[in-house]
Amino acid sequence: MNQGTSRYRKGMTPAGRVLALDFGKRRIGLAISDETGLTAQGLETLERTNVREDLARLADLAAGRSVRLILMGDPIRLSGVPGRQSEHVRDFARRLTAKTGLPVEFWDERLTTVEAQRVLKESGISSRKRAQAVDRLAAVILLESYLDWRNANAEAGLVP
Repeated sequence: MNQGTSRYRKGMTPAGRVLALDFGKRRIGLAISDETGLTAQGLETLERTNVREDLARLADLAAGRSVRLILMGDPIRLSGVPGRQSEHVRDFARRLTAKTGLPVEFWDERLTTVEAQRVLKESGISSRKRAQAVDRLAAVILLESYLDWRNANAEAGLVP
């Protein structure tokens, strides 16, 4: 998976939890790592209201959970070119960094929602419940992918 822009390759690994956001127009799927960066756990999906309130709720969540890095899905088209939504994600990320003081990294989110939908469909839950869970699961898949990459590269001595 494409690593997007990662400070880890520049030797700036922050210790602590990573908060992953699957950013959407109506909802933001959320997942958080444990302190060691080995596991990802889904959090309740944030129903969007307005940017100011969304930022405040995310800032409170990050502060309350000792988050040191925010990971945002980068909506790159299948062709590898950033899409229109990518501009919205980057604008929101700039505002989120200004609000929280935390670094924001971007991670290729291509097919995370498709994978989340597939997993939920195979689980046999109703389509209504799948719709409610897909954003959270997409954030978990995004975060797991990132943590796997980071941990594999740490073992290889490529990140501190």
